[in-house]
Amino acid sequence: MHTTILALDLGTTTGWALRDRTGRITSGSQSFKPQRFEGGGMRFLRFKRWLTELKAHAEGIDTLVFEEVRRHVSTDAAHAYGGFLATLTAWCEHHGVPYQGVPVGTIKKHVTGKGNASKDEMMVVMRARGYQPADDNEADALALLLWALPLHDAAQEA
Repeated sequence: MHTTILALDLGTTTGWALRDRTGRITSGSQSFKPQRFEGGGMRFLRFKRWLTELKAHAEGIDTLVFEEVRRHVSTDAAHAYGGFLATLTAWCEHHGVPYQGVPVGTIKKHVTGKGNASKDEMMVVMRARGYQPADDNEADALALLLWALPLHDAAQEA
């Protein structure tokens, strides 16, 4: 039996990759774009509900890793990331799920060999590894999961 690991590329379109207890990996991307006539906090409430549904579907989450972004293209992107990060860390604390942020460059270097790989390069590498990400968010989440697997599996064996 494997530990369940959830990897997230946080944002308005959140990429996710999950290794379940059987060892199967599933992935995708989920939109949390603000909807018309919706208050500013509703996207974060929908994100929180989605996390809870994903946890139930996976029969628990043993650990969670997320892409830790230090630089944003715009102020709006920074604000959205901060809201998702706050919601995520509070949710993890509430549910007792250990979590860890991983710098973007670390993830990119792990899968491509260079810390400044482009979105297209990430997509190409993940496809070469047998995955079919629909977008760069899903590709980043898959790359993050691949980074996390050896660390968490080694810790489980110890």
